[in-house]
Amino acid sequence: MELNREHFRAIIYYNFQRQLSQQECLAELLSVFGNEAPHQSTISSWYGEFKCGTAVTQEDVDAVRKLIIEDIHVTYREIEACLKISKTSIQKILHEELGVRKLSTISRWYGEFKRGRVSLSDDPRVGAPKTAVTQENVDAERKLIIEDRHVTYREIEASLKISKTSIHEELGVRKLVSRWISHLLTEEQKAARVNWSLLVVMDRGFSVFQGEEKPTKVIRSRSVSKKMLATFVSKAGHIQSTVTADWYTTICLPKVITELRKINPERRIILHQDNASSHTAQKTRQYLTEENVELLDHPPYSPDLSPNDFFTFPKFKNRLRGQRVQWSSLDLLSNEWNKCFENWFERVEMCINLRGEYFEKQ
Repeated sequence: MELNREHFRAIIYYNFQRQLSQQECLAELLSVFGNEAPHQSTISSWYGEFKCGTAVTQEDVDAVRKLIIEDIHVTYREIEACLKISKTSIQKILHEELGVRKLSTISRWYGEFKRGRVSLSDDPRVGAPKTAVTQENVDAERKLIIEDRHVTYREIEASLKISKTSIHEELGVRKLVSRWISHLLTEEQKAARVNWSLLVVMDRGFSVFQGEEKPTKVIRSRSVSKKMLATFVSKAGHIQSTVTADWYTTICLPKVITELRKINPERRIILHQDNASSHTAQKTRQYLTEENVELLDHPPYSPDLSPNDFFTFPKFKNRLRGQRVQWSSLDLLSNEWNKCFENWFERVEMCINLRGEYFEKQ
């Protein structure tokens, strides 16, 4: 049996009535239908429709189609008055059910046909030819991403003069929580994500974690030197931050651990960090052992499981957009940090349910 949009929509509505979250709904669909399951954005859109009561029926679709056939110049207001449905619902019917972007599109094409037009093809448009995507550009794009996993679409487009679509299609990569990653994970990488997630689920008493490399950078001149940002947060809030990665064991970690000891001297500390050289150095491991700090490494290619990637860095970026750095910018309400941790555990459980597959919204 071949499933269509209406079938999936009914399943989404059923899960909505069961009061499942959008993530839980997505997990169920992926576990049953795999790659045929709707995208998370589709589920989110329909959950919003069901919540505000703007979901449309087949009767609404048929009625709108009939009105347009009877009067090609019918307006949104006339359809609203006749059928008693909202403009949002009308737009959904036109865009998703009837494949019409605007009522004016129909009217414009009627005018074209009356004036004798017979071609159904779009007129030629000014733009970059297909030859803009050359092997040279593909190699250059790959080099940009390897050098900086946080490079933006705009920077790639400006540098290589190729479209956003080409960036995806030619290299087979996508951006996940501000980082470029491969479309496909190997079975070993999936297993590593699941095993790591199981470890997190078994012990939810983490006090501090340290995130992936650095936040998405803004476009800057080449004269500005690069600096690594080390940021630490706990459930109680932002701990300490510095831009001196070279002094990881003499400045960064001592400050963080000191702050944590002030809060609760007896509390167990588990440090979650990536495999950067400053983190894996013998000096760092020896220092953490002396301080009775346990290490939790991060699974590869998993920014969707890094709290700093999906929470701290976006907050930091939004607060500081167009401003000078002020560390008080990360002073958030305690319930926001609580939500960060709860979201982290939800993501970990989602990773287990999906057997290591990516689940982050694109």
